Amino acid sequence: MSGSPAVVMRLVASAYAVAEKAGTIVRKVLHSGELGIVEKTGANDLQTLADRLAQQSICSSLSKRFPKITIIGEEDLPSEEIQEDLIETGQSEEILQRSCPPEFSQLKEEEIVVWVDPLDGTKEYTEASRCLHFQAVAQAPHKGLDTPQPHSTALWLLDNVTVLIGIAYGGRAIAGVINQPFYNYQLGAGTQLGRTMWGMLGLGAFGFQLQEVPGDRRIVTTTRSHSNKLVTDCVDAMEPHEVVRVGGAGNKIIQLVEGKASAYVFASPGCKKWDTCAPEAILHAVGGKLTDMHGNAYRYDASVKHMNSAGVLATLRNHEYYVSRVPQSVLQALKSD
Repeated sequence: MSGSPAVVMRLVASAYAVAEKAGTIVRKVLHSGELGIVEKTGANDLQTLADRLAQQSICSSLSKRFPKITIIGEEDLPSEEIQEDLIETGQSEEILQRSCPPEFSQLKEEEIVVWVDPLDGTKEYTEASRCLHFQAVAQAPHKGLDTPQPHSTALWLLDNVTVLIGIAYGGRAIAGVINQPFYNYQLGAGTQLGRTMWGMLGLGAFGFQLQEVPGDRRIVTTTRSHSNKLVTDCVDAMEPHEVVRVGGAGNKIIQLVEGKASAYVFASPGCKKWDTCAPEAILHAVGGKLTDMHGNAYRYDASVKHMNSAGVLATLRNHEYYVSRVPQSVLQALKSD
């Protein structure tokens, strides 16, 4: 490669390394058993020590290397001295070696907005921790185990957890990084934990095997813990053959690109821009689509409101079919921005 990589490629390469660092932090806090849980707006809106430390790590690491970018993180944290061991200075060499798509090659730092969800699926993360803790208490007296074998429920919950770093330009999600801290957890000790996937418009997406739901089956993935009548009515209107209820927006997009679901349907204003920016970029990089329930694209400018007020509808294929099935009651209840 001649010359220095474009700013956006260096940013994606840094985001990749930073996401892996954040995934390590998320695992470390879980294994410590000291989650430091606080309720932000209620029992279904939690923040843990892992959320706080991971966001500090991501935002501080990226802003140190790219001081002119705008970073918007989920957690409202006070300004404070950041521990040096939270800073990640590495970059993905594999990403740095790739050619930047021409339309993004001249981007300047100050034109870029980064949306950060340091721990998507916090509810599942805390539930998994409780499950592992209870199991440890139950096993220790009877089996003399210092380290309990993971319970299948905890494993499933941990699969829902992701770290999300989305990169936007001109209001569009153009690149994204998703780290799954507990990927391969079920394989036990000695296994490399976690995986990181990334994507960019004009380049494609990497770190996973793209698959589609076979045949004409309609498998809808939707919220596990934030459902209501509007959500249920919309899912039913899609006439799915199967409904998969999981946590985390990042995890739901993974369901789509790995052929476990054909549509992500969430007829509620509960999702935020930091939930969807990175997943949307990866989905769009492989030909998929993410919109609100009206079929309109979301914008990711620094000045937009954070709430995705008109819900989320994402597909790998046949987006128009799913938009056409959204009930009028949902469209009336969820006004497009």
